[in-house]
Amino acid sequence: MKIDAALTSVNLSEIPTVAQAAEAIGFDAVWTSETQHEAFLPLPLVAEHTQHIQFGTAIAVAFARSPTILAHTAWDLAAQSGGRFILGLGTQVKAHVERRFGMKWESPAPKLREMILALRAIWDCWQNGTPLNFRGEFYKLTLMTPFFNPGPIQTPHVPIFIAGVNTGLCRLAGELADGFHAHPFHTAKYLRESVLPAIEAGAAKMGRERRDVQLAAPVFAVTDDAERERVRAQVSFYASTPSYRAVLEHHGWGEVGERLSRLASRGQWSEMPREISDEMLAEFAIVGAPSELPAKLHAKYAGLLDRVTLYAPFAPGENDERWRELVAGIHRVSDTNGPAF
Repeated sequence: MKIDAALTSVNLSEIPTVAQAAEAIGFDAVWTSETQHEAFLPLPLVAEHTQHIQFGTAIAVAFARSPTILAHTAWDLAAQSGGRFILGLGTQVKAHVERRFGMKWESPAPKLREMILALRAIWDCWQNGTPLNFRGEFYKLTLMTPFFNPGPIQTPHVPIFIAGVNTGLCRLAGELADGFHAHPFHTAKYLRESVLPAIEAGAAKMGRERRDVQLAAPVFAVTDDAERERVRAQVSFYASTPSYRAVLEHHGWGEVGERLSRLASRGQWSEMPREISDEMLAEFAIVGAPSELPAKLHAKYAGLLDRVTLYAPFAPGENDERWRELVAGIHRVSDTNGPAF
């Protein structure tokens, strides 16, 4: 199991320091997200100021960009870093795609499938000189003149991770992707009984295996009372989203999600956390002292996740020793117990 760090709400001027600190502490990768900042802008700085740590997007919104724009960005980052970049894409939800990005919302799983195939067709053109002739329902790409072709690079395989909650995107990951970003709003039961079987089914359809798809996820951790209430509030926010209702329903908690949706629609945010019981919190989070986290993370996710990221931004100078102990503990537990599958 690998342990990664989240780079969120970080000023671009701070990225070199944060990335170098993450590498020094021993994180396996750092991830940006498309929340308050653009997901790709920090990554050339990560590549420039580190030597071996992987980095990527978890996630960038696929449908806010064209396949060609994504292809160029990923190609340049792969070339700059010697192949350390991972392209993580997500669909987002209809309201955000239409009203936050001003883009057209169309069948998300089929369109994301085409996006992946289109990216690989473009990269094949650049690397091997294959004529660009991609024709799908959503994208038609047939023009790539030498003036716009960056040409081959030494590390042409760009891993593509996709993100999702429901089984359709899980199956797509199994069929085509190199990895899958599970949503932080998950439980081990949901991963084991819904996500993983769907990924395995998609993989089998294409003659692939489970091991061909890395599973990664941010994980909530509760180590004190203040964290308990912050996590409870965040879980209640995610649980109010109808698109994520399948996770609650898998545990028989569908009515909780409906109540939370009604509260959210009325803007009653402060009342939402009380809907998340301690029983529910224990399913969505690792609960224990900081020193217990490595063993508890491995016990809960061995065989389910290949990469974990604590649902907390990494900031050097804040709890460095605690981060260092967590990273070393994860690596030690994983080495001791061997491969997850």
